[in-house]
Amino acid sequence: MKISVLGCGRWGSFLAWYQSEILGNEVVNFGLETEKSYQILKKNRRNKWVKLSDKIELSSDLKYSVEWADIIIVSISSQGLRGFAKDIAKHNIVGKKIVLCMKGIEESTGERLTEVAISGGIDKDNLAVWVGPGHIQDFVRGVPSAMVIDSHNKQLTDELAQKFSSPLIKFYYGRDIIGTEIGAATKNIMGIAAGMLDGLGLKALKGALMARGAREVARLIKGLGGNELSAYGLCHLGDYETTLFSKHSHNLKWGEAFVQGKAFEGGLAEGVKTAAAVAKLAKQHNIAMPITEAIDRIIKTKGDMQAELNKVFEARESIEEF
Repeated sequence: MKISVLGCGRWGSFLAWYQSEILGNEVVNFGLETEKSYQILKKNRRNKWVKLSDKIELSSDLKYSVEWADIIIVSISSQGLRGFAKDIAKHNIVGKKIVLCMKGIEESTGERLTEVAISGGIDKDNLAVWVGPGHIQDFVRGVPSAMVIDSHNKQLTDELAQKFSSPLIKFYYGRDIIGTEIGAATKNIMGIAAGMLDGLGLKALKGALMARGAREVARLIKGLGGNELSAYGLCHLGDYETTLFSKHSHNLKWGEAFVQGKAFEGGLAEGVKTAAAVAKLAKQHNIAMPITEAIDRIIKTKGDMQAELNKVFEARESIEEF
C-alpha cells in the first residue's frame, strides 16, 4: 500500500515512521522545501522524535506526493488546512482516501476540519479523521495506545481502522464525525487549562476540570447535532491523560508557561486558536462553556488568571453543571 504523509513536523514524521516501520507500507513524507522541519529530515534523516529509514522517500513535490499515493494522510497546522486542501484538490485525487490526522476548529469560521477540507474540494465520502490519545515519545519506545478513525462513510471508517491497526496502535471505529472532531479539538483547550492550573499551584482542581470540561464539551457536541456521549470516549475524555497530565503535552506546557509569564519554546499550541474558535461557536449556539470562555479571555486579556479560574470552579447548585 502506498501512503503519502503530507507534513513532516513532529506528528507527520512519526506517521511516516509508523506507516513504514510498523505497518510495512511504502511511504512518501512530503514537506515544503522552505520548512525547517523538512530541511532537518532531508539532511539528517532524523529529528528529535524519530529516525526515518532510507525506505521512506522525502519529497517537496506536492503533485507527485498526492498522485503517487493510495492513501494520503494530512498532518499540518489546523489553521492552514483551508488553503492546503485547495492545493491538494488541484491534483488528481479521484478515488484516493484522505485522512486528516490533526485536531482543531478553524478560528475564522468555526468549521470542523472535515468541513474545511470538503469546502476546499475534497470528496466527503473519501475523507476521514484519525484522532485520540498518544505521544510520539511513548510510541517509539513501544508503549501502545488506542485511537479512533471516523468519517461520514462507515465503510471507509472500518477499512482504515483495520488497515492502520497494529499491536502499537489499536483503532476504534468512530460513528459520530461531529462528536469525534469536536471532542478531539477541544481536548487541547482543556490541556491549556490544566497547564494553567499547574502553573498557579492549583493541581487539585484537575479533577473538577476533567468532570466539568468533558460535560461542557458534551453540551457543545449535542448542540451541533452530534452524540454527546462522544465527549466521554477516546476522542476527548480518553485523551485527557496524555493532554492534562503527560510531561509530553504541548498544550499543557504552553498553559503552564503562559500563567508564569515565561516564553514557551515549542511555539503556539493548537488549543489557543481552538479556544477562540470554540468560544465563538458556543456563543453563536447559546451553549454554556464557562471553562473554554475563561481560557479564551485569559489568553486574550492576560488579566487576573487566578480570579478567572476560581470563578469557573466556584460552587454550583445544579447537577447539570457536571
